[in-house]
Amino acid sequence: MRLLAFALACLPSFGMADGFFTLKGHGGPVMGVAVSPTGQIATASFDNTVGLWDGTTPVWLEGHEAAVKAVRFVDDTRLVSAGDDFRVLLWDDGVARELGAHQGKVMALAVSGTRVASASWDGTIGLWSLGGADPIFLEGHTAGVNDVAFSADGTLLYSASTDGTLRVWDVATGEAKRLLLRHGFGINQLVLNEAEGWLAYGAVDGVTRVLDLATDAQVADFTLDRRPVLAMAANPEMSRIAVGDGEGFIMVIDSVEWRIARDYRATAQGPVWALSFSADGANIHAGGLDDAMYSWPLETLTEHGQMTTETREFLKDPDEMSNGERQFARKCSICHTLTPGSARRAGPTLYKVFGRPAGTVADYSYSDTLTGSDIIWDEDSINALFDLGPDHYIPGSKMPMQRITAEQDRKDLITYLRGATAGGEDRP
Repeated sequence: MRLLAFALACLPSFGMADGFFTLKGHGGPVMGVAVSPTGQIATASFDNTVGLWDGTTPVWLEGHEAAVKAVRFVDDTRLVSAGDDFRVLLWDDGVARELGAHQGKVMALAVSGTRVASASWDGTIGLWSLGGADPIFLEGHTAGVNDVAFSADGTLLYSASTDGTLRVWDVATGEAKRLLLRHGFGINQLVLNEAEGWLAYGAVDGVTRVLDLATDAQVADFTLDRRPVLAMAANPEMSRIAVGDGEGFIMVIDSVEWRIARDYRATAQGPVWALSFSADGANIHAGGLDDAMYSWPLETLTEHGQMTTETREFLKDPDEMSNGERQFARKCSICHTLTPGSARRAGPTLYKVFGRPAGTVADYSYSDTLTGSDIIWDEDSINALFDLGPDHYIPGSKMPMQRITAEQDRKDLITYLRGATAGGEDRP
């Protein structure tokens, strides 16, 4: 039995009949959502995994070594995913095949037939053949690329970049055809509708605008006093555009009459990072700081609950925490738990970490660097980890690059961890 194909075949098509629902199980924020033509849902998470959902039961695809930022269906049985480990993976029958890698984080993916495009912060766009041909890298942006979209026939590719430009590329030759727009701030998202001749984009400064593809003239401007725009998606009929921002709102634009049809604060804290419509267009799926995907019926969007209002550790009032707890909240809490079990987090549990050999938590999949390491976690090694940074102390590990430069902050963190990870009466 082909495991992934079987799992996908069992997945229901969520729609209006299902009303408001959530998909829970990830161990980190949901960064990407994809929906197949038959309504199958995939989620990409900071916990390094892709989730495929059979109702509310996930099938976990594990192969990335850092946060997964983007996921797209190739067809009803295959997926592509990418993220902070720079790699683009094709999933077939539950097995990952690496199409290739960038030199920086991959922020977005697009699929056209047997070709995949990847937008990377290394400033390039990767064109990958599912048939195994050598990749092509499109160069021309002067900063990271945030989003890509194929034309309907797959001959053109549109890209949005941190350099503030929208560009159009010839897929066959890899050459830039034209500069569509130069914006004063980085452009994060784009939605393309060739049939009606428009392209919508969202930028770091909160701008949400629509361009006429034939004339490059502005069709509409839906900029509100919120920033940045972090997610955009269109329904299958291209009659609605959903826009998510850094302040937690989802704005729905009627792209027939060019007006704001809905505007809803979807989360009381944090951003909306991921958006997608259901295959029938009845629901909007979204991800943010919570470890879950939320889905609202479009027609009753404002009548349902928000994403969880529970405060994440790193968003708590710093005045209510000791300095050591504050360092943990800012540097460690999104990846690590303090209780037994790693809970699908991006990093292993820190429960009873002092005196533990590195790479030995049973329920966590380590990088080769830490498997068999001779590091013992104690005051000296934890201090060195944050003094030098993981990229220098344990190069090749999954741990993201970060440092705590102040010696007293490192001491306070270690003091806090010694008590918080001890278990029993020693734990605060």
